[in-house]
Amino acid sequence: MLLESLNIDKAILDALHEKGYTEATAIQKELIESMFGGRDILAGAQTGTGKTAGFAVPILQMLANEYKGKHTLKALIIVPTRELAKQVHASFEAYGKHLPLKSIALFGGSNMTSQTRALENGVDIVVGTSGRILEHIKAKNMSVEKVKHLVLDEADTILDMGFINEVMAIFLHLPQERQNVFVSATLSGAVKRLADQILHRIKLIEVDSMGTSAKNVTQIIHPVLKEQKHELLSYLIGSRNYQQVLVFVRKKFEADKVAQELNLSGLKTAVIHGDKSSGNRSRALSDFKEAKVRVLVATDIAARGLDIPALKIVINFDIPHVKGDYIHRIGRTGRAGSEGLAITLLSPEEENSLKDVEKVLKKKIKREEIEGYEFKAPSTKKIAKKSAKEHKKTDGAFGKRKKHSAAAPTKKKRKVTKRDGFKQLDRSKKK
Repeated sequence: MLLESLNIDKAILDALHEKGYTEATAIQKELIESMFGGRDILAGAQTGTGKTAGFAVPILQMLANEYKGKHTLKALIIVPTRELAKQVHASFEAYGKHLPLKSIALFGGSNMTSQTRALENGVDIVVGTSGRILEHIKAKNMSVEKVKHLVLDEADTILDMGFINEVMAIFLHLPQERQNVFVSATLSGAVKRLADQILHRIKLIEVDSMGTSAKNVTQIIHPVLKEQKHELLSYLIGSRNYQQVLVFVRKKFEADKVAQELNLSGLKTAVIHGDKSSGNRSRALSDFKEAKVRVLVATDIAARGLDIPALKIVINFDIPHVKGDYIHRIGRTGRAGSEGLAITLLSPEEENSLKDVEKVLKKKIKREEIEGYEFKAPSTKKIAKKSAKEHKKTDGAFGKRKKHSAAAPTKKKRKVTKRDGFKQLDRSKKK
């Protein structure tokens, strides 16, 4: 559907055209039309389908139509990570570049004082992480009493990361009359339960959400022993001449180790995870986008919301603990309709985790062995039980028979009691 058919103001349309957007995706069409209608929304959409524009465009247009020369906070977008806060804020800035509105990104690891000064000068839109937003509210640096539009972006991740208490604390400061929008790549049971508590007259939108991975992403599994993963990872990137690769790992210490091994093998690599400062993470991402480094290694949480244009290859060094994270991982490639490749290095210990992922995907992922790294999967064939005739009775430890003497067993001696003593005494008296 053409963007012009969605009743979008010319100022926003011009900005979208400057970004190269001419048609609306399925989730954008559904979100834009529903938000203009004022409904509370629960939307599930695969990463990379343009859902940010789906809620940003109507918010910008509605706020611009109400703007009277004074900047008042009327839209609050809560996200799980600083990277996603930066990305969503950049989208608001780009789509609203021809509008008089002001927005700001708030997240931890950045200077609180500079954020406070920007808030004092007035803003219309705040995009931020729950912890930093709550800090500013408690410090009375910002008021959310006039917020008309609340968005929880990546609602599943917010719940997975344990930020629900902070989010609920923010809700206590918000006005009752507002439009609520929950957007998530995975509509888990926890997300739906939260929606039931917060949303009213829910409009459910489900477009390519959990269980429907991006159709234009080719998924391949390479079986490999755990101890050979580092070697195979280097071999794949080097021998196939991959120039831009995003590698996912579960744990922070493993991310550092993978990056170290890749650098030692001559592949320039950067790493981002929760223990890295905001500056280090921003620099690593910038270097990766500008091709100053060939590989970016990231944990699941740090990589949420990463938007890397034209990224063609994602490699899963391992299977994520949370099966929905697999959807987020492969969603970093194949964005905006382009082709992508998602490779997973699978060790024998991860077979059960893979089964959980395949249940979500509702399909088997193709396996492809790499010469020199093959391994034989452990046999699941049951050992047939021996028949009763085949069983040989053995006694003693280690199945050794006890040797028995051929002599007949002697009669067991009866235990002598006090009564026997008295009987002996009586017989002696009679004599």
